[in-house]
Amino acid sequence: MSDGFALFSDRSVVAMRVDGELKDLATTLTGTETVEAVHIDSPDGLNILRHSAAHVLAQAVQRINPQANLGIGPPITDGFYYDFGVDQPFTPEDVKAIDKEMQRIIREGQRFTRRVVTDDEARIELADEPFKLELIGLKGSASHGDSGESVEVGAGELTIYDNVNREGETVWKDLCRGPHLPSTRMIGNGWSLTRIAAAYWRGSEKNPQLQRIYGTAWPSKDELRAYQLRLEEAAKRDHRKLGRELDLFSFPEEIGSGLSVWHPKGGIVRGEMEQHARKRHIASGYTYVYTPHIAKEDLFLTSNHLVTYREGMYPPIRMDEERDENGEITKQGHDYYLKPMNCPMHILIYKERARSYRDLPLRLAENGTVYRNELSGALHGLTRVRGFTQDDSHLFVTPDQLETEVAKVLEFILSMLRDFGLTDFELELSMRDDEKSKWIGSDEFWESSTDALRRVAQASGLKLTEVPGEAAFYGPKIDLKTRDAIGRTWQLSTVQVDPNLPERFELEFTDKDGQKKRPIMIHRALFGSIERFFAILLEHYAGAFPLWLSPVQVVGIPVAEQYGDYLDDVIARLRTAEVRAEVDHSDDRMQKKIRNHTAAKTPVQLIVGENDRAAGTVSFRFRDGTQTNGVAVDDAIALITNAIAARVQVSTADDLAAIIAPEGPVEVKA
Repeated sequence: MSDGFALFSDRSVVAMRVDGELKDLATTLTGTETVEAVHIDSPDGLNILRHSAAHVLAQAVQRINPQANLGIGPPITDGFYYDFGVDQPFTPEDVKAIDKEMQRIIREGQRFTRRVVTDDEARIELADEPFKLELIGLKGSASHGDSGESVEVGAGELTIYDNVNREGETVWKDLCRGPHLPSTRMIGNGWSLTRIAAAYWRGSEKNPQLQRIYGTAWPSKDELRAYQLRLEEAAKRDHRKLGRELDLFSFPEEIGSGLSVWHPKGGIVRGEMEQHARKRHIASGYTYVYTPHIAKEDLFLTSNHLVTYREGMYPPIRMDEERDENGEITKQGHDYYLKPMNCPMHILIYKERARSYRDLPLRLAENGTVYRNELSGALHGLTRVRGFTQDDSHLFVTPDQLETEVAKVLEFILSMLRDFGLTDFELELSMRDDEKSKWIGSDEFWESSTDALRRVAQASGLKLTEVPGEAAFYGPKIDLKTRDAIGRTWQLSTVQVDPNLPERFELEFTDKDGQKKRPIMIHRALFGSIERFFAILLEHYAGAFPLWLSPVQVVGIPVAEQYGDYLDDVIARLRTAEVRAEVDHSDDRMQKKIRNHTAAKTPVQLIVGENDRAAGTVSFRFRDGTQTNGVAVDDAIALITNAIAARVQVSTADDLAAIIAPEGPVEVKA
């Protein structure tokens, strides 16, 4: 008999996985188990560190305010939070005091000690914690909750973690599944509290509003500082801030929350994105369709959206009702709903006529605007809105075509995203798990479709993570994730296998043997939504879009007024070549013009003085301040148009020099 402390001498080991389950190092072992070390810098180790820090946060709050009621404190991406029921919202001064108290608790080196309790015992011990009492009653279902409940209770035994001081006294306790660090001292100094917010208990606005404190925790101070620097960089790149500064989009209060308007410059970028995607789709065998924004209730009942998604949909619009002169109803009306998804309407296009195996695969594409009644607190710039445009595609295939078509879809997605300058990808395969009641469809379908998606994902050569239990109830899917310029991961494209909607809508095709059969449907969102993808690109490039996407690609700046006419002729030639170019004829001094257009992140400034006019040349200035002087006008136009066609980033003189000019490379002069 031994435990994890005896088994692992490495101080970076903070827990262990015993026969696949995470356990505290204090867990007694028989010697027959399969045991793996969990290091603090691993994903599991970081979650344990952060959840332990959340417990310290909660203890610190209750030391200062014993009347505070405990909510939930799960680890989250890069950090943790804890919710509290308090009479008054937390203030920045409160957070400073809590921070100091947390430091004391960490220095005390309290042990996290696990203790199994019955439901009744837990209710007695936590009688003053109403939110904890509610979780005890949810023990089974909470393990699958999406609001952090699973960190507290699961489907199995109920446990409390005691915080024990060096004298062996229990100084605090919390309902928790664990595991935890062996000691608070192991939290070290790589943590900080980050912000305060309000949050509804268990994520529902029908429940009491609690106060939430967020924090972050890392294995070391250096890693914490690196994270803080990433946050600082992210703040500079915040698409909401850049959207205002660069005059791209806005959210007028008069229109409503989560509903954006696109300004001329933002509209240009969006238009370029859509046009490029449209050309690529058509070249790859997709056909564009157009569908309305609203539809009758029956459509969404058949698709099951109104059954499973009603709370996320806008309320119905009553239409078509007719009355006589006495006010009596002569024709019953219908409830119409704003569409939350495009797929039901694409299905009706498929169903409009008989289909043969020769018609398949059928690839339908649409930039369709959809509407979802998101909670106000969930809205976030363009990344979470109430009205957005999905670059939706739905493919109808025979079972035999499934794997080949998914492979083509994934290849197409990767190629398209690379066009926009994204290069770092990984895949997730969402599969069913062993809980049979959650899934519909035959075992044979699940096995064959999951295997098909797995083979496609593996063939891509990208990192693949398999995630049991995360499939849709009707089929597996592949999610593609990308990392941006500062290392953040974004989920973008999804490829979803769906035999369910073809069944619900009774879709058919006539196979080679003359028999009527069901097609399989593939849902594919490439960008996810155009709004969200635009926001990701805006942050990825920090507003400095590649030349081909920039709202203004070239601006001409004359050294003095007398050179304006010469520049007008150059810019006119660029416009003829479909370059978005203009001349700054304002009264500002040249240096101010340069500063203004640099701040606007214009990729190319063409500056002209006497020498350029006399020689028939222009001088380039770039975003970083470097220059390329004395370039012949014909060469300059060729360089610019070649760079646009190649969809390359042009921010420096070296970037331009890499473009092959008709007469060979140009000299770069700083």
